[in-house]
Amino acid sequence: MGSSNRKKKEKKKDFQKAKLKVGKAKAKAANFTDTSFKSKSIVVNQQTVSHADEAADKPAQFRQTLGSAITAKSDNQRRDALSYMINQLSANPPNNPVGTAGLLTKLLPLLSDSSGPVRTQLLKLFRVLPQAEVGPHVEKILMYIRGGMTHLSADIRADTLNVMEWLLEVAGDEVVSCPGGWLKTLNSFSSMLGWNPSVGSAVVSKGWTSASKTTMGVATKKGIPEAQARQIAVLAKFLEVGFRPETPTPYDPGRYWDNIYRLPETANPFAYLNLFGTPRDEDSEMYPDRLSRQRVFEAKWKGAIFTGMDGAKREGGAVGRSASMLDKVLNGDNRGRRPGLEISSS
Repeated sequence: MGSSNRKKKEKKKDFQKAKLKVGKAKAKAANFTDTSFKSKSIVVNQQTVSHADEAADKPAQFRQTLGSAITAKSDNQRRDALSYMINQLSANPPNNPVGTAGLLTKLLPLLSDSSGPVRTQLLKLFRVLPQAEVGPHVEKILMYIRGGMTHLSADIRADTLNVMEWLLEVAGDEVVSCPGGWLKTLNSFSSMLGWNPSVGSAVVSKGWTSASKTTMGVATKKGIPEAQARQIAVLAKFLEVGFRPETPTPYDPGRYWDNIYRLPETANPFAYLNLFGTPRDEDSEMYPDRLSRQRVFEAKWKGAIFTGMDGAKREGGAVGRSASMLDKVLNGDNRGRRPGLEISSS
């Protein structure tokens, strides 16, 4: 009984309110830690401020920051990580221990990141990459760009168009001539604008086509004319690069024999043969010259593009101005002839 009464008293202590007395401080907790001390300095064992060690740690820090940019759950952490890498790539000499190929492989999925500031910093990082090192990876970049162009989010589609413009500036010829770079990209523009290839052969009555028009489910949202004008403007730049006449190379006997007997200077020079790759369909094929791109454009996309362009002209405003710019591109080389007509006449 004595033991039982003692246990009951101990349990009651937890529920008893302490009686405070005037002039006496409150009793300290059992786990109280005294933090009232002051110190003029803190000594850390094995501390060093060697600049050589800092330089040696930069590659490791860059790799760690790259990992944070990919895996961090916080939008601010991903944005700050990209800002740090931009500073490192902009330094003289630039600090990039993983190379351009490694950066693109890790960071391209961020094109569809849900945070706008992260996507903005990503584009800034792309702009500081060496332009000569971007060309060999155009096919991989385009794969993510096409995914962003058909994304459900209007903001992601708009930011992806900025990346497309950057890629056309630094490696335009590679964009339109790589496997899938021509037709697959036109398919993505078609999904954005609702210009389906079936529109060209649709039944037309009273000036309007019977084919349905889809604009990624955002036709009722505010700011759609500006977004559509932007899409048409980027499409015009893409077609301008694709239909740009090749610069003729003067005949050089030495260069001729170098091309036959010396090692190629470009990466994968026989990619158009597709010797070891998977079989390609029409959309995945390479169209390395202007004539082949014009031919397939006339066969598959001419009707849809011109029908959509004429409808955009009738809308007027920013959309109409972008459509007029597209019309100038399609009229071909300022000679008043469209690419398809030029092919037919040859």
